Amino acid sequence: MNTILHLSNCCDVPPSPSPVARPSQADAEAAFAMMLRFVGEDLGRDGLRDTPARVVRAFREYFSGYELDPAAMLQKTFEETDGYDEMVVLRAVPFLSHCEHHVAPIIGRAWVAYVPNERVVGISKLARVVDAFARRLQIQERLTAQIANTIQDVLKPHGVAVVIKATHHCMMARGVKKQGADLVTSRMLGCFRDNPMSRQEFLAMVNASHATD
Repeated sequence: MNTILHLSNCCDVPPSPSPVARPSQADAEAAFAMMLRFVGEDLGRDGLRDTPARVVRAFREYFSGYELDPAAMLQKTFEETDGYDEMVVLRAVPFLSHCEHHVAPIIGRAWVAYVPNERVVGISKLARVVDAFARRLQIQERLTAQIANTIQDVLKPHGVAVVIKATHHCMMARGVKKQGADLVTSRMLGCFRDNPMSRQEFLAMVNASHATD
């Protein structure tokens, strides 16, 4: 069963995290080594000797979004569109994120649409914006809003729509341990919020692509 949450237009999205003083590689490895000892493991056995260093490298990849500026990714646009003014939809963009409450994986897909206002952006840039925000500690509601708000703020289109469907391992592997449930969030701005026909056209594309997964 899906849980559906619609985000209001007045939802304020916090700015990208400010740079913070980071511990050294050695400090991070020592912290992970302590956690392995905490769960009862023997760091002297062969399989775990290099695990703290591997986990630190993995965390750099998981959370590389802190190094990225999603707004900068949308700066290069194209104006030679021959008057194209219908919606542009990038469907079922896969992403991996982690919840900020338990640092457990959030695995999902994003549907991103906008109606151009004289200029368009390369479609790969939309996918990069999804990844830039996903590769941070997140909650799905904020992730949805950040993607939509950034596209709206930079491109100034007639409207932006984002739907995210994801499974949360913090709910699957612990707590209520519910397998197969996914969370659905949406953010509609501009014409997608004001025009029911635009919204329904977009949601039909979302449901059509989701049905073929």
